[in-house]
Amino acid sequence: MSDKRILIVDDSPENLELLAVLLERNGWEYDTADSGVTALAALEKAQYDLVVTDLMMPAMNGLELLTRVKDDWPGIEVMIVTAHGSIPTAIEAIKKGAYTYLLRPFEPEEVELTISKIFEIQSIRSENTLLREELSRARQFEKIVGESQVMRKLYQLIDNVAQTNATALIVGESGTGKELIARALHNKSPRADNPFIKVSCAALPELLLESELFGHEKGAFTGAVAIRKGRFELADSGTLFLDEIGEISPAVQVKLLRAIQEREFERLGGQKTIKTDTRIVTATNKNLAEEVAKGTFREDLYYRLNVIIIDAPPLRERTEDIPSLVYHFLKRYSAETNKEVSGISDEALELLINHTWPGNIRELQNVIERAVVLTANDSLELSDLPVGLRKPGIEVPPPEPASIKISSLKQAKGAWEKKYIERALAKFNGNISRTAEAIDLARKNLQEKIKTYKIDVKKIVENSTNAD
Repeated sequence: MSDKRILIVDDSPENLELLAVLLERNGWEYDTADSGVTALAALEKAQYDLVVTDLMMPAMNGLELLTRVKDDWPGIEVMIVTAHGSIPTAIEAIKKGAYTYLLRPFEPEEVELTISKIFEIQSIRSENTLLREELSRARQFEKIVGESQVMRKLYQLIDNVAQTNATALIVGESGTGKELIARALHNKSPRADNPFIKVSCAALPELLLESELFGHEKGAFTGAVAIRKGRFELADSGTLFLDEIGEISPAVQVKLLRAIQEREFERLGGQKTIKTDTRIVTATNKNLAEEVAKGTFREDLYYRLNVIIIDAPPLRERTEDIPSLVYHFLKRYSAETNKEVSGISDEALELLINHTWPGNIRELQNVIERAVVLTANDSLELSDLPVGLRKPGIEVPPPEPASIKISSLKQAKGAWEKKYIERALAKFNGNISRTAEAIDLARKNLQEKIKTYKIDVKKIVENSTNAD
């Protein structure tokens, strides 16, 4: 049965009955109203996707009802039903926002086809809205980057957990990429084709957060001018990611516990119980066990959320991933700024590797973005990095005197690139595929550079083995 709901409005009992039989035959839920005034009262109490109204009615005609619907419930489509003599008025209704009009007498198939098309367009519109919302949030970074041992363990855990419907709690410091882990859980799950919806629990006050999660009925509070679906409804059959879960108030905690435990809820100001099939993934930089001990977080909710705990490692525990992250952000911000900044000096890279990164990946990302924006070179130098990153005693080397002969920029870049590729190959014991993936380069392109720079992969592997 469709989850769409239709309101039929007509002052003729025979016409109401005719349309009702047709809708029942197709499994569509519906209510009836014998006047425009009655229809408005019904719209105040329940949620509808389509209003099918007669044009000529006493007291309030279909055109007046259309105007009220579009003013107060702009998401509801309206279909006008009229006779041949009122075609000019029906055309005026289209101009005022009606989806279409039907002429009496009509064929049942015509009504069924039109309603099906309206619902199909509404579904596409809803999917497009969700897609735009998700794309606008995807700016942080496109994929998880890193090949360190701690990250390989994380990837394995994500693969295992993604195939289940278990509630997952992602813990870690700010800036460690907890949202990215949540997206990976969704994208690798059987729910991947359905919505991924995020709510930042710290960004909204209690009343607005409750409305954001569960939706609200018209008039539930000041400013609630129309019925609004909450994130639980939008994430149905998909994944709901609750970021900064440790910030929610006790009152919202109670409702959230019920929604997770019973898989049902009511909209704010509403009476109808709504079922939900939503996978819950949460994240926090707080120690929730300590919050439970302090009495600020419900113990029963805590145990519901931490069925699976996933640790997002801080950057200082995976410093071997910093070069890959640097080149990942270089590629991204070079494209965004329309600049060709494709490399970084050994001194600058070493400084980044040795920094403690209290702000984790987000801090590194911001440093690279700033450097790319400000640099006048095609490779980042120590002077392009913030002064605060430099330890005492580390000075920016002065420019070479004009009397000293230096190589061309192309030669210098090539020498640096050769050295970088040799280091990467040594790290991965000469494995071309893993090296290419780590430095974000196509395998074929890496092979071409190895050939161009005459890199002896076998020798690199031997030297690496001997060093071990």
